[in-house]
Formats: sequence, structure tokens, C-alpha cells
Amino acid sequence: MGFPRLGTAPPITIALLEPTPRFQLGAYQFNRSTDTTMSEYDVHFLRSSYREMLLEHLLAGEIMKHLWLAGHSSLEILKPLVDDSGYDIVLESGNIVRHVQLKASFRGSTIRQFNISRNLSTKPSGCVVCIRFDRDTLELGPFSFFGRAPGEPLPDLTQFKTTRHSKGNAQGIKNLRPNLRSVPLSQFEVVATIPELVERLFGPAPV
Repeated sequence: MGFPRLGTAPPITIALLEPTPRFQLGAYQFNRSTDTTMSEYDVHFLRSSYREMLLEHLLAGEIMKHLWLAGHSSLEILKPLVDDSGYDIVLESGNIVRHVQLKASFRGSTIRQFNISRNLSTKPSGCVVCIRFDRDTLELGPFSFFGRAPGEPLPDLTQFKTTRHSKGNAQGIKNLRPNLRSVPLSQFEVVATIPELVERLFGPAPV
């Protein structure tokens, strides 16, 4: 018994779409025409928690080194066990205690606002330090500082917009996050170097 003869299938045309010249991966934006490799961006995105901890240690080390060379060899660094108080580390030098929320973005980033917890306002010297870094070498600086002099609380956060969730609920609504405020980068003070940041955190060095 023979098989039925198959007819000639019509030709299939496949249209290849040009890739989008610009696309976004998390907080990072890329341009296919200029960014020839994705490996460095992948690791920043996929290992962001590891990178944040690395930057935290690098910053703490730079502050310790500066104080050491300035003749102040005592800096205590504490970490909260639970991440719900609005700060990432506590820095204590002399009689000054700073509760610090850390933010990080690479040089040239388009991020223009940061979410800050209202809980940080309850700390007597609460502040926010944004670390700018080179994404190739992890060199630190410059920095952005949001806060006041040692012993003074944060500026009033109620003047800023309440943060919304990045993802919508089942109805597509992005609900408010009442305990967070979106603070524009323009409200931060630019601090160029580690010595300047140390002075901003702990005040001028005694003469």
C-alpha cells in the first residue's frame, strides 16, 4: 500500500526583527550599538546583593583608613540583625553615633531618587550615604549625602512623595508604601572624597 503523495508546501517567509537599540535590565540601561558585552552588567544585576555588601565593606574600610591615618584609631561598626529600622550600618567614633542607610549606583546612572525609610528619622543622627562607583574597577566616589550635622535628625521626610510598589496588584494598581518616601537626588549634598564624607559624618577633626 503506497503512501499518499504530499503536495508541495508553500514557501515560508520568516521576518527577522531588528533588535531594540535600547533596553533595560533592572536598574541598568544599555545601548546595543555601544555596549558590546553584557557580562559586566549581568554580574552587577544578578549578584546585586553581593555587590552591595562588597561596596559596604569597601566604604567602611576607606573610612577606617582615613581615621587611622588622621590619628583616630577607634571606629566601631555595627550591623542590625533585622533590616526594618531604615539603616544598614551604625558608625561610632568618639561620642558620635551615626545610623546610616546606604545606597549605591554606578557613575553615569540615571537614577534620580531614592527610597528612604521614615524609621531612620527616629535616630538622633540618621543619614543616607549614596555611593557612586566605577562599575569596572569598583573605585568609590563621589558620594551623595542626605542628613544634617552630627546629633541632628534627618530633614522632615513628610515633604516628599510616598513611595509606591514597583509592581501592581491583581488590578494593576501600584499600592503606596506608607513607611517609605522618595527623596530626589537633588536634595542630597555632593561629597567628592572620603575625607569630606568623614567630616560630614563626624564633624571637623579637632585641631
